[in-house]
Amino acid sequence: MQTRQLGQSGLEIVPLVFGGNVFGWTADEPTSFTLLDALVDAGIDAIDTADVYSVWVDGHEGGESETIIGRWLAANPAKRAKVKILTKVGAPMRPDDKGLKAVRIERCVEASLRRLQTDHIDLYQAHYPDADTPQDETLEAFDRLVKAGKVRAIGASNFTADQLSEALDISTAGGLARYETLQPEYNLYDRSGFEGPLRDLCMARGLGVIPYFSLASGFLSGKYRSEADLSQSQRGSRVGKYLNPRGFAILAALDGVAEAHGATPAEVALAWMIASPGVTAPIASATSLDQLNSLVKALDLSLTAEEMTALDQAGA
Repeated sequence: MQTRQLGQSGLEIVPLVFGGNVFGWTADEPTSFTLLDALVDAGIDAIDTADVYSVWVDGHEGGESETIIGRWLAANPAKRAKVKILTKVGAPMRPDDKGLKAVRIERCVEASLRRLQTDHIDLYQAHYPDADTPQDETLEAFDRLVKAGKVRAIGASNFTADQLSEALDISTAGGLARYETLQPEYNLYDRSGFEGPLRDLCMARGLGVIPYFSLASGFLSGKYRSEADLSQSQRGSRVGKYLNPRGFAILAALDGVAEAHGATPAEVALAWMIASPGVTAPIASATSLDQLNSLVKALDLSLTAEEMTALDQAGA
């Protein structure tokens, strides 16, 4: 299967990342193990998670996703070499436990390594920028982790172009490990945050881009087409904002392209992402084998220039 570079890190992945936020949330441990086995068998070789997943669930304290991945790795040690583990630090675990201060990064990485039951993290990402901590302090802490072999590469998530540019300049000036990837919100509907200066910066500086919410919380799958559909899943509450004329125009364009290829709207939406300028690999989740198999089909779906244009114009 064709792979793409994650920036200048030396890491290569297939152009689709599995979103591990579902593990321990909408997928229980047995289901998660089934999905993890199946995604490796299908050739997907990168799993994205975060220490904070899934603190928003009643009774959870964070770390549930990493813990399940770690138990799966412990039960399948030979599969560690087949997957890149991408996790994040910086989001609030509790109101008084958040951010990117060096002492917190050093503590949190050890907790993530324990939960993941591994001796290294392939890509360790700053989950959100931290206005209360100088970027020098954060990058020096990440650099120490890279030099110690606990982290192979670092990345940023939810940074603006200015924040990311400043970080890259600090790394260059100080000879520090640099952010090799960006994880922005980006999909066929939500485009303005990435397209423009942020995408231009990533392409000019050679960063890998692994967008989240690639299916707009499931809206681009086509299963939410009215207010009545929002009760179908726990994510339905996030989808109502897409039920407008622009959203329906995007769904109509997806339906047309999907019909031409015998594909689903979700597969077309992911294929558009994979073919979009500056994107390395979109992140997408599944809670069933049928959903996972559909995600994998997107890797083999080639859209024509006319189809890309039609989708671009519908979502512009």
